Amino acid sequence: MREVVLDTETTGLSPENGDRVVEIGCLELSNHMATGRTWHCYLNPEMVMPSAAQDVHGLSDEFLADKPRFADKVDEFLAFIGDSPLVIHNAGFDLAFINAELKRLGRPPLPNDCAVDTASMARQKFPGAPASLDALCRRFAIDNSARTLHGALLDAELLAEVYLELRGGRQPGLVLQTREVETIVIDVVERVVRVPRPHSATPDELAAHQAFVATLKDPIWTRGDGESA
Repeated sequence: MREVVLDTETTGLSPENGDRVVEIGCLELSNHMATGRTWHCYLNPEMVMPSAAQDVHGLSDEFLADKPRFADKVDEFLAFIGDSPLVIHNAGFDLAFINAELKRLGRPPLPNDCAVDTASMARQKFPGAPASLDALCRRFAIDNSARTLHGALLDAELLAEVYLELRGGRQPGLVLQTREVETIVIDVVERVVRVPRPHSATPDELAAHQAFVATLKDPIWTRGDGESA
């Protein structure tokens, strides 16, 4: 099953008020595991970057001045995500911004049900506990020390690990063990058939037996002869 973990950075909090997307980071999952394929792009928002937003992600007007517009990258972006489910933290926020960008270009929006919201997953699994990406990284002991500022691709990579843990984790203590089967080699030995030994008494053995019987009182060996006589 293919999924795409997605994160965005923006100029503010409200696409309705004209805020724009300035960075998109995507990471491909197959059966909930990262494949190594990513898609990442900085975007020129065609507006002045508010200082409050720059403090969050560190993207300045000077840095974004020569970057492509969303219109220049929309086909590439849509081709990467395809029709795969999107894994997003606070999905409503990111989808609202992407759909606002698509609407400006006359493109159909991404459906709301295309996204798996990891923030909602975390709140259901840990009611009352903080559900931010940083808080979930701490909970699952995921190293986020490189996250000094928000960045779309870095956040997508961290979110992929969080998503895996929310779904049950790698369970490192559960290791499938395999046993080596010992092969026993049996040597087949041909049986030698021996000729049966004769068991008839020799004349000397018979004479010795009769002499022994003669020394006995009423031996059983002679009773049959007396009765038959």
